[in-house]
Amino acid sequence: MASRVDFVEFIADQCSGAGEIVTRKMFGDYGIYCNGKIFGLICDDCFYVKPTDAGRSLLRKEELRPPYEGAKDYFYITDVDDRDYLSELVRETCRQLPEPKKKKK
Repeated sequence: MASRVDFVEFIADQCSGAGEIVTRKMFGDYGIYCNGKIFGLICDDCFYVKPTDAGRSLLRKEELRPPYEGAKDYFYITDVDDRDYLSELVRETCRQLPEPKKKKK
């Protein structure tokens, strides 16, 4: 089951306080980016954030699970209604993620 567009747009809007949020369709679901860094996935109408120490310190409930079969574990985020919480979680997570690799021309 793929994610519904309205759910993807809702999550992107909820995270928008962290920076420029962009979603991209990937393999039937979505990657979610902040200021050019991919920080999470939206799969089957569920929101997942890459695990970092900074993100872990902000989680209200820590639950690790793979977003799809064969994937590494991500933080599974169930509390998606608090815009300030999600923006801070995304902002702090992205601070610990590496810069995106430059694309070859």
